[in-house]
Amino acid sequence: MVALQERFTQIRTFIFDVDGVLTDGSVGLLASGERFRTVFIRDTYAIERALKAGFRVGIVSSANADGIRSWLAAMNVKDVFMGGPSDQKENAYLGYIARDGLNEADILYMGDDIPDLTILSRAAVFSTCPADAVDDVQAVCDYISPMVGGRGAVRDVIEQVLRAQGKW
Repeated sequence: MVALQERFTQIRTFIFDVDGVLTDGSVGLLASGERFRTVFIRDTYAIERALKAGFRVGIVSSANADGIRSWLAAMNVKDVFMGGPSDQKENAYLGYIARDGLNEADILYMGDDIPDLTILSRAAVFSTCPADAVDDVQAVCDYISPMVGGRGAVRDVIEQVLRAQGKW
């Protein structure tokens, strides 16, 4: 547990997938054909706290949802990479860290499914997942949240990092 706590103290950037992490993975379908997702208000609060504490928060997702984009913009999450093919997530991630000169050892990434594996498997990244992530993802993660996607997993990792750094 000491090593885990030490790892929490190193984090400067959070990067999250959307479906299955920020949401529970469900997509609601309206008669108009419009699709919608829901987010957990406690996860929202934690993201706001992280941003106010000076952490970077980024999104890397193949989801292309205007509602999620609007929600992220309202919270001032500026590093949003959404809408590419799921097999290109690592390219978006690598482009983000190269663009901003980020150190992978300072990054906590949370994903839940097979398209996240290439990022979660990178040696320097602090890889995390929700409790309901697929088995292949859980097998490579440094930390598995006791909370499920879209229901507190994001809050869990942010709160633990901020607490470890005396910023909660």
